Parts: sequence; C-alpha cells; structure tokens
Amino acid sequence: MIFITGPLFAGKKSYIRSALGLSEEDFAACAVWDVQERVPCADLETLAAALAEKEIVIATETGGGVVPVDADERRMREEAGRLSCMLAERADTVIRVCCGLPQLLKGVWPCESH
Repeated sequence: MIFITGPLFAGKKSYIRSALGLSEEDFAACAVWDVQERVPCADLETLAAALAEKEIVIATETGGGVVPVDADERRMREEAGRLSCMLAERADTVIRVCCGLPQLLKGVWPCESH
C-alpha cells in the first residue's frame, strides 16, 4: 500500500496520479482519500486494516494549527493522527506531499522519475 499524507490542498491526489500515470477512473478504483473523515464512525484498528487493503490511501494531516476548544473535535483530531500512524506502519511506501512537492518517508518511490 502507498500511504500519502500532507496538508489540505497540498497536491496529494495530483502528485500520486501523475507519478503512477493513472486516469481519474483508474485512480478512483484503486485509491481512497480523506480517510481522516472516517474516524468518528469506526474502530481504528479495524478501519486501518480495511484501508490497508487498498493500493493507495490518502489522509490529510489534521494535527497542525490551533487546537480545537471542543472536546469532541480534539478527540477526532487525535484519532485521525493515530489512524495515520497505523496506516504508515502498514504501508510499503509513505510519502508526504506539501506544496505539491513529495517527500519520501518510507519505502521506495512509486515511479522511476524520482
């Protein structure tokens, strides 16, 4: 599994689609994105195991910026971070994309151009 993470609107989907030469249809078939939004609905271990079956998993980093005052929002933010850690552990390749620039954190580049 390739796990892509990074800030909101950082170019995560565009980068991996381009790197792997995937059409929108092919990308939609093998990838799942915005996985941090699934946190409130599931057991994290079960969710991480199910997501790890996909070829590409994309999560937006939620831990930066101002800490929410609302306790439920803080809990969801923490759980989203824990989910990302679980996915990174299970992934063969982990890439952080910021400002459209990829940074390899684990594994090998998913294409020959890097």
